[in-house]
Amino acid sequence: PHAMADYNTIRVDQTGSVVTLTLNKPDKMNAMGPEMVGEMLKAFDTLPGMGARALLITGEGRGFSSGADLSARQFDGGKPGDASRRSLQTSFNPLMLALAGLDIPVVTAVNGAAAGIGCTLALSGDLIVAAKSSYFLQAFVNIGLVPDGGATWVLPKAAGIPAAMEAMLLGERILAERAYELGMVNRCVEDEALMDEARALAERLANGPTVAMGQIRRLVRNAQSQSLSDAMNAEAEAQRIAGNSEDFVEGVQAFLGKREAAFKGR
Repeated sequence: PHAMADYNTIRVDQTGSVVTLTLNKPDKMNAMGPEMVGEMLKAFDTLPGMGARALLITGEGRGFSSGADLSARQFDGGKPGDASRRSLQTSFNPLMLALAGLDIPVVTAVNGAAAGIGCTLALSGDLIVAAKSSYFLQAFVNIGLVPDGGATWVLPKAAGIPAAMEAMLLGERILAERAYELGMVNRCVEDEALMDEARALAERLANGPTVAMGQIRRLVRNAQSQSLSDAMNAEAEAQRIAGNSEDFVEGVQAFLGKREAAFKGR
């Protein structure tokens, strides 16, 4: 794999058409501050030029991410709530929207703690692989705050309203195996198998018809707030895009020829 070296708080590596983005501030358990958010946004922008067909996100060290880096938050004499709102509107919200808007499938490999915005990021993968020692935590209520960065949208969709309410109102850890039982994550694996399992999934996605996959991830997210007829109209438009792709022609020819399709993501 070859690495891109110009980041301070993340690492970006590429193997074939899978790009791995590693949150890389292990001394702070990958707490996310403005610099990390900016570097992640920059990395997202470089994906098309790298020929990326799947993105794998994980954390360096003993945790995925402990959440927002509160030490990096600027309290400039104003009210702290106003500073929090500012950092969401300028930093975390654009990041989560950019992630949701990517054209390629995303796998998250969750190691150790995934707390706060780190929990929301972990659960924003299209496929989510959790190590057995990992856990999901929305601790905001414990300090008198509300979950943010899209948490109140993502968590009920991942876990259902009862489990999401439990996570958010009680502010307790949801262990990986419980998260798997709830259907919040796709795989729960032994710690040492985490990256192999996540990479295998990312490679499988990257070798697939990624034009269609990019449309699928967008359709599913948008359909959550659409009427049935709007969702069907969106599907029809996405089907036009997928149907005009080279991969569709290849898929049909492979099916008719009873052979494995060689998709190119075009």
